Amino acid sequence: MNKLLLWGVFTIFPLINKAQIAQPSLSYLERSFQTYDRLHKIIWSDPELGFLEVSSSGVLQKHLLESGFKVDAAVAGMPTSFIASYGSGSPVIGLLAEFDALPGLSQDTVPYRKALQQAGDGHGCGHNLLGTGAVAGAVAIKEWLDKSQHQGTIKVFGAPAEEGGGGKVYLARDGFLSGVDIMLDWHPSTRNAVDVGNGFTAVQMIDYTFHGKASHAAGSPDKGRSALDGVEAMNYMVNMLREHIPYSSRIHYVITNGGDAPNVVPELATVSYYIRHPKRDALKKIVDWVNQTAEGAALGTQTTVSKEIIAGFYEKLPNRKLAELVQKNLEIVGGITYNDRERDFAEQMVQELGGTSTILDKVSEIQPLADERASTGGGSTDVGDVSWNVPTITFGTAAFIPGSAAHSWHWTAAGGTTIGTKALINAAKVFSLTAIELYTNPELIEEAKREFEKRRGADFKYKSLVGDRAPALEYRVKK
Repeated sequence: MNKLLLWGVFTIFPLINKAQIAQPSLSYLERSFQTYDRLHKIIWSDPELGFLEVSSSGVLQKHLLESGFKVDAAVAGMPTSFIASYGSGSPVIGLLAEFDALPGLSQDTVPYRKALQQAGDGHGCGHNLLGTGAVAGAVAIKEWLDKSQHQGTIKVFGAPAEEGGGGKVYLARDGFLSGVDIMLDWHPSTRNAVDVGNGFTAVQMIDYTFHGKASHAAGSPDKGRSALDGVEAMNYMVNMLREHIPYSSRIHYVITNGGDAPNVVPELATVSYYIRHPKRDALKKIVDWVNQTAEGAALGTQTTVSKEIIAGFYEKLPNRKLAELVQKNLEIVGGITYNDRERDFAEQMVQELGGTSTILDKVSEIQPLADERASTGGGSTDVGDVSWNVPTITFGTAAFIPGSAAHSWHWTAAGGTTIGTKALINAAKVFSLTAIELYTNPELIEEAKREFEKRRGADFKYKSLVGDRAPALEYRVKK
């Protein structure tokens, strides 16, 4: 079927014929449930933290290689990153893949708290599903490219360390997104919806290390200068300034090193900060103020302080044209349907969460496309940097139990079951429908690009928030 005919079919009969045209992709996914159920569970069973995802990244790379993709590994100075490509020429459609876990969220696939390893790591944000779903979508799109003999390239960007390390920032900064026309992204969720960027913030992640002088805390305290005092003085001042910054800002910290023994004045102490605001220009002013508290704390405690930027992400740049396109395709694919076993699991978890089973109806529903609004605060993602370099859209499918929270054992538990598998297969179907429509209707790409350029502004020039630092490959390594 030639390009003109495909374009006409999508335009005139969008809901009836999309699935028929995309049949090579969709039928591949229907018969590959067990394949991707196995792949994501391998990653789930061996949770690896940011920049340490050797096995997880390797599993996805191996599957892509076996599926005929060319894979370039260890790009942008990150050993666990990769870019997998298939096809030739334009358009070039990218898919984002993540695979890092979170510390302390080890959990069995049961609807009550049961860690598989005490204080162990776990996939509490579903990145075992996220990476596998992107790879499944890419292979399904490859099936369509082969059967249709259509020109185009599909690329998978395996990006490590989304949870704080910001692998995509280095891919963007070092030019690896150049030449990509559209970037498609998904994230496991408690519902089926397109993200229009309402709940995301720019973030700067900084470690502040205070340097003091050790001495006996009882025998000669006057000889010491406490680095921990510097940390605590800084934290106190930051907590005071919260009253005077925009309400949509967020600041949180954890003391990662407070000393070794109570009777030794701490010579070294470190506090790790996340500083957020919906707009990076406003964020810079808040970061400057937090930096001043560190300097003041050091002066007042007669210590010194050094700081290290660990990561920094842009806020997301919305794209309405792409949001509308993905919304239509999400509606075609539909929501999640539980079998009896999955329903029993979900009902027990809802009960544990204090909810009612009626909330489970949401997994079969597709949420209407939301209006854009100013963000009032929320989480951050390195997809933000991608969205300022390439027109990008993110959507979610119901991989987790409604009413549960991200970065919780509830998400780890559900994400290791077939509920998660169903969600990633649905995501792969949305990827397939969307990519095929973009390949066959190049005007959609041009419209998305025009909106992208207008939103960025004529004078925009990308400059990452991490400067020229190398990836913080050991930020999750306990020292």
